Amino acid sequence: MTTALLREAGEALFGPRWQSEMARALDISNRTMRRWDEGLYPVPPAAWADIRALLRDRRMAMAVVRRKLPRA
Repeated sequence: MTTALLREAGEALFGPRWQSEMARALDISNRTMRRWDEGLYPVPPAAWADIRALLRDRRMAMAVVRRKLPRA
Protein backbone atom coordinates (compact mmCIF):
# COMPACT_ATOMS: atom_id res chain seq x y z
CA MET A 1 0.00 0.00 0.00
CA THR A 2 1.20 3.49 -0.70
CA THR A 3 1.64 6.59 1.39
CA ALA A 4 -0.77 8.33 -1.01
CA LEU A 5 -3.48 5.88 0.01
CA LEU A 6 -2.71 6.48 3.68
CA ARG A 7 -3.08 10.23 3.12
CA GLU A 8 -6.28 9.76 1.13
CA ALA A 9 -7.84 7.68 3.89
CA GLY A 10 -6.61 10.05 6.58
CA GLU A 11 -8.01 13.13 4.88
CA ALA A 12 -11.32 11.41 4.17
CA LEU A 13 -11.65 10.50 7.84
CA PHE A 14 -10.19 13.52 9.59
CA GLY A 15 -9.65 16.36 7.12
CA PRO A 16 -6.44 18.22 6.31
CA ARG A 17 -4.93 17.79 9.80
CA TRP A 18 -5.44 14.05 9.68
CA GLN A 19 -2.13 12.71 11.01
CA SER A 20 -2.65 13.45 14.71
CA GLU A 21 -6.28 12.38 14.69
CA MET A 22 -5.56 9.14 12.86
CA ALA A 23 -2.63 8.39 15.16
CA ARG A 24 -4.94 8.85 18.13
CA ALA A 25 -7.64 6.65 16.55
CA LEU A 26 -5.09 3.90 15.86
CA ASP A 27 -3.45 4.31 19.28
CA ILE A 28 0.00 4.95 17.84
CA SER A 29 2.42 7.84 18.26
CA ASN A 30 2.39 10.88 15.98
CA ARG A 31 5.98 10.03 15.12
CA THR A 32 4.98 6.58 13.87
CA MET A 33 2.22 8.10 11.75
CA ARG A 34 4.65 10.60 10.23
CA ARG A 35 7.09 7.80 9.44
CA TRP A 36 4.34 5.86 7.69
CA ASP A 37 3.27 8.97 5.79
CA GLU A 38 6.83 9.71 4.71
CA GLY A 39 7.30 6.12 3.57
CA LEU A 40 10.09 5.49 6.07
CA TYR A 41 8.21 2.50 7.48
CA PRO A 42 5.50 0.41 5.84
CA VAL A 43 2.01 0.56 7.29
CA PRO A 44 1.46 -2.84 8.95
CA PRO A 45 -1.37 -5.01 7.61
CA ALA A 46 -3.16 -4.82 10.96
CA ALA A 47 -3.17 -1.01 10.74
CA TRP A 48 -4.72 -1.17 7.25
CA ALA A 49 -7.46 -3.36 8.71
CA ASP A 50 -8.03 -0.79 11.46
CA ILE A 51 -8.16 2.02 8.90
CA ARG A 52 -10.70 0.05 6.89
CA ALA A 53 -12.80 -0.34 10.05
CA LEU A 54 -12.55 3.40 10.77
CA LEU A 55 -13.77 4.16 7.25
CA ARG A 56 -16.63 1.69 7.59
CA ASP A 57 -17.68 3.09 10.95
CA ARG A 58 -17.54 6.67 9.65
CA ARG A 59 -19.64 5.70 6.63
CA MET A 60 -22.25 4.10 8.87
CA ALA A 61 -22.35 7.10 11.21
CA MET A 62 -22.77 9.45 8.27
CA ALA A 63 -25.61 7.34 6.88
CA VAL A 64 -27.47 7.60 10.19
CA VAL A 65 -27.15 11.38 10.20
CA ARG A 66 -28.07 11.59 6.51
CA ARG A 67 -31.32 9.73 7.14
CA LYS A 68 -32.23 12.24 9.85
CA LEU A 69 -31.76 15.29 7.64
CA PRO A 70 -34.87 16.93 6.18
CA ARG A 71 -35.38 16.46 2.49
CA ALA A 72 -35.01 19.60 0.38
